[in-house]
Amino acid sequence: MTIRGYSDRVNHAFAFAAKHHDRQVRKGTRLPYLTHPANVAVILTRYDQDEHTIVSGILHDVIEDCVRDGYTRDMLEQRIGDKFGPAVLDTVLAVTHRQVDEEGIELSSEERKDDYLARLAAASEPARWVCAADKIHNGNSILADLNRTLDPDTVWSRFNVGRIGTVRWYRRVYERLREVGFAAPIMGELLEVAERLEEKGR
Repeated sequence: MTIRGYSDRVNHAFAFAAKHHDRQVRKGTRLPYLTHPANVAVILTRYDQDEHTIVSGILHDVIEDCVRDGYTRDMLEQRIGDKFGPAVLDTVLAVTHRQVDEEGIELSSEERKDDYLARLAAASEPARWVCAADKIHNGNSILADLNRTLDPDTVWSRFNVGRIGTVRWYRRVYERLREVGFAAPIMGELLEVAERLEEKGR
């Protein structure tokens, strides 16, 4: 079902995300974190994605970012599955960076990225849409902040991998999505973001 206006399920997803992202802000800014999943939802809506994909986009960071305030990862997974169904949970999990692998071994920061990219091969089409929309908004946020500052290092320093690693990550996501056969129209926009970041990162 394509969303063309109000949806109670989308509204419920925003309320759920708002509760769990409460008091979180965007990295290096004072913007409420909820602005990110909201923008991911807007991007997905622009491409006429269905309610399932939009709800998943709104919830995509809950498990990764909200293991706090008495919630464990298992509890968050259970809550999303109970409230929004197993299909949404599977989509969210597909775009969630894992802290440990199947054997319970903790992954390093770089290993988490490699694991994320590897799992895109088995990810559903909605998960790949959410992945692309997420990177488009994050990448455009970086570009906007770079355009507003006289000192680019204040932006790049927000990220553990710095300028080179951050720029490389967006290109890697684009290339991996293309490699696994994701050829949706949103890929053109993702490529543009990756190229603009590469230009700014020189």
